Amino acid sequence: MTTPVWQRLLGLLVYLLPWSDAIPFGGHLMGQFPWLQWLTLPSLPLVLLERGIPFGNLLVFFLLFLAVVRNPNVPYFIRFNTLQALLVDIIVVLLGYAFAILLQPLGGGLILRTLSSTVMIAVLAVVIFAVIECVRGREPDLPGLSQAVRMQLY
Repeated sequence: MTTPVWQRLLGLLVYLLPWSDAIPFGGHLMGQFPWLQWLTLPSLPLVLLERGIPFGNLLVFFLLFLAVVRNPNVPYFIRFNTLQALLVDIIVVLLGYAFAILLQPLGGGLILRTLSSTVMIAVLAVVIFAVIECVRGREPDLPGLSQAVRMQLY
């Protein structure tokens, strides 16, 4: 059975959430390579929404979790991709907190810039992979995460 185009589109759109949270990690990298700033444009409406509403990121998270993931009327493909994107987003947010607590007191040295750029590039790779798989109509299989998502949805 093939996945309808509208489900593929909605499935790939939810990956803008972890990407929007990973963009601040790439500040130094985008300073070195200004053309990378074009990659931030798709997530701009989501970033404006999250920053325009108090606790916007948390509200978007709970809205997606409660209205999409836990709603059995939503097709499985959309629920799977939404939960997987939320798990990737949780990892990105936790890394942001870890960087703020552990590495920020050390200053903005080479180690912090390298780790931040690595996080941004890793999330970009995950998002690109997920988008390609969604366009193909297949579930993006991220090791460890996909199994956790399937266990939650069944």
